[in-house]
Amino acid sequence: MGIKPFFQLWLCVFCFFAISIAPVAAGDSCRIDEGDCALRLLEAEAVKIDNVSWRDQIYRELAKLLAAEGRTDEAIGFIARIETPDTKAMTIRGIGMAAAELSNAPAWGQPRYDALFSALRVEAEKITHPPSYAIALTYIAMAQAFAGDNQGAWKTASDMENDALRHKAYGETAEIQAEGGDTDAAMKSIGFIESEAYRNKAYSTVSKILANDGLFDGALQAALPINNAYKKAQAMQYLLNKRRHANLKNKMKKAE
Repeated sequence: MGIKPFFQLWLCVFCFFAISIAPVAAGDSCRIDEGDCALRLLEAEAVKIDNVSWRDQIYRELAKLLAAEGRTDEAIGFIARIETPDTKAMTIRGIGMAAAELSNAPAWGQPRYDALFSALRVEAEKITHPPSYAIALTYIAMAQAFAGDNQGAWKTASDMENDALRHKAYGETAEIQAEGGDTDAAMKSIGFIESEAYRNKAYSTVSKILANDGLFDGALQAALPINNAYKKAQAMQYLLNKRRHANLKNKMKKAE
């Protein structure tokens, strides 16, 4: 073989290896602060996962990461890639809750939240598995409450046809509102629950949440409507013990 043909062969081999190692080199050179580099690497790895459930979980987390950056349209795009119904529902929840945390950002006014939750509702309507569909609506209502959109949360919960799941949605919405310190909204959410058993449970849970946060007047307000004497006594006992410990802690601080 002459020098020229040998050089041509060597050049072809070199080019082949250069092309085949280029993606690895690009990945190795990726920096966490280089825009979408790490996110796109994560997406590329997700595509390679054969196990549907595992791949869906990665897509769910990627959607949440995008939503946390305010890129909700891109995040919603991943829902269609997910095959597992309950993971679709969890992705809807993740996007809604991540976006709700941006409520103090200037760009996130009510119109943008309205558009987001409408888009999430469209995706929820595509879920044909009834339990997962109901879970998706519950999560949308919870995210709306977390974002401070109480009217939207109540509307979403009211659209649920299954009585038990609708009551559960109102109860979990009340929990989110209680965790945000909005006692009045939490009490109104519980008021929509038609089942006495579900209503008593929601009052008890909300009372406990408020007591844990030191909102003892609100905790008492939530405990008083409970129609089961034992559950009502338990709720009041819990909040009184919490108040006693809080008072003791305050006295110890003053004595220091």
